[in-house]
Amino acid sequence: MVNTFVAIGLGAVIALSPLAAMAQSDGPMQVAQAAPATPNSAHAGGGGSHRRHLRHSANTHKERARAGAEHMRQMRMAPAAPKS
Repeated sequence: MVNTFVAIGLGAVIALSPLAAMAQSDGPMQVAQAAPATPNSAHAGGGGSHRRHLRHSANTHKERARAGAEHMRQMRMAPAAPKS
């Protein structure tokens, strides 16, 4: 029960500390402006196209599958651990 109160209090302190820091500052916070998009990007955010996302996702899936298959081959080749 006491641990719950301590956890709630600690969470409140962590959550509210940025508000205290903003209250102590002199002026309003300056919002950082995003960098302008490069001319060859597909979208205003510069994230690229949907096709690029799909290609990256497919490559990531291939790499993970290849790594998993290699791990399974190594586990199959490895000698069994001695039982004590």
